[in-house]
Amino acid sequence: MDHLSFKTVSVNKANANKGWVVIDAGDNTLGRLSSQVANILRGKHKPSFTPNSDCGDSVIVINADKLRVTGKKMTDKIYVSHSGYPGGQKRKSMREVMEKSSTRVIEHAVRGMLPGNRLGREQFRNLFVYEGAEHPHQAQQPVAVDLKNL
Repeated sequence: MDHLSFKTVSVNKANANKGWVVIDAGDNTLGRLSSQVANILRGKHKPSFTPNSDCGDSVIVINADKLRVTGKKMTDKIYVSHSGYPGGQKRKSMREVMEKSSTRVIEHAVRGMLPGNRLGREQFRNLFVYEGAEHPHQAQQPVAVDLKNL
């Protein structure tokens, strides 16, 4: 066998094998769910992972309203935003954010686990989070993934 016959295949947009994945967030903890979702979005679960290209799958997260957190995070974890005006800093606890929209908690956690550049923003666009068990992406034929098997 010739040792020069093996070529390292670098994945790009043209030859990336992208799919769709459904993950049920019900009764999963926030950090464990978010880290698995970020790995799937980046494509680190594939043998053809290339760090400088978007080779990950699109992820649909359902049942975001049934998400669990441990400890006192519901009251002690603070989400900070700023309006851009002087004195415009706003602070909300996790409970307040979950009451308004439970999808923002998962999106915020996953965004923090992706690269902070153009590639990370492009990969984040492949995340779709829904509060209930229904989603409008049946036409993409997503594959249901259990996080315990990853």
